[in-house]
Amino acid sequence: MAIERPNRRLTTILAADAAGYSRLVGIDEEGTLDRLRTIRKDLIDPMIAAHRGRIVKTTGDGLLAEFASVVDAVRSAIDMQQVMAESNSGLVQDRRIEFRVGINLGDVVVEDDGDLMGDGVNVAARLEGIAEPGGICLSSAAYDQVRGKLDIAAQDRGQQQLKNIAELVQIYSISAAHPAAAAPHTTVAPRLSIVVLPFVNLNGNSEQDYFVDGVTESLTTDLSRIPGAFVIARNTAFTFKGKPVDVRVIGRELGVRYVMEGSVQGGGDRIRVNAQLIDTETGAHLWAERFDKPRADIFDMQDEITTRLARTVGVELVAAEGRRAERERPNNMDAGDLAMRGWAILNQPLSLRRDRAACDLFDAALRLDDRNVEALVGLACFLSWQPPSHLRLDQSGRTATYRPHGHH
Repeated sequence: MAIERPNRRLTTILAADAAGYSRLVGIDEEGTLDRLRTIRKDLIDPMIAAHRGRIVKTTGDGLLAEFASVVDAVRSAIDMQQVMAESNSGLVQDRRIEFRVGINLGDVVVEDDGDLMGDGVNVAARLEGIAEPGGICLSSAAYDQVRGKLDIAAQDRGQQQLKNIAELVQIYSISAAHPAAAAPHTTVAPRLSIVVLPFVNLNGNSEQDYFVDGVTESLTTDLSRIPGAFVIARNTAFTFKGKPVDVRVIGRELGVRYVMEGSVQGGGDRIRVNAQLIDTETGAHLWAERFDKPRADIFDMQDEITTRLARTVGVELVAAEGRRAERERPNNMDAGDLAMRGWAILNQPLSLRRDRAACDLFDAALRLDDRNVEALVGLACFLSWQPPSHLRLDQSGRTATYRPHGHH
């Protein structure tokens, strides 16, 4: 007779709750509940989804979320706390809603309804309980996975006995709400991080809003399919609709390196779409394009425009990341930097000599991290694109008689 075993998996658990919730409710019950619901809907839930997390369950003042990646979980927590710090700015202490966050990597039992149980969950909940308001506590199991991958300043709080947990737990804490207090630039926006701001309807015709919003939503979806991309969820992006924006402020608030914005204008039998990619650190325009299309089936036209935009923006993002790495860390590139530079080369028109330079970058990346997915895929693509041996390079290093299948 087969023994039925529980469904288990190794996963990252994030536990969060509002510090001093009972006190806040006692001061202003309706106001606190309304603000907490708005914060969850507009800030916290979209932030978790943007980092590929899953909300397992919620309580009145807290939540439990699951992530496949510890790095994603910590990035989500950092962004969450920084957004909350911005939300609380200008409020007196008694009116601020501040979250405590605990993160643990552990083996859990998965219930039939998707709930998670076990010590892996309990440790995360206990870590949240000892975190400072606006702070984050990590178990050593979680911290070991992000050390060297994220630019964070962590405080070693030693081994502690957590309530109802048999073994001592090594604990690390980071303060994301006030990162400058620990070290300058303690958090860095992820590579390929972008928000697609709602495109502007220049005609002002409300009947065209659904098409304009559809372009924004489709672009957000398509860009999120880029390997390694971090794309802010559409719910968060749409909170900026119709508002004057400073892309540098948005970059800091959402933790992204790039903003994509644009407009749609209709006239007669044609539709014009303008789009631009902006660096949030400098405010510089990195790329701009205009598409003029005859009016046709509205959904076919939307698909064609967004597909072309997403493909082009994906290439431009990789190129921008390659340039950033060369500019900021020319002598200290990590595996991700090297892989990004390699892909920036492969995305250019075919040149065998240049593509071999990309291969060298992928090799260098894999020497630093032999599991770097972008470098492994890039190297595989380079090897699959090798021309037959009878072809030779001309003096310019190019050959017009061979183009690899599937390039671009």
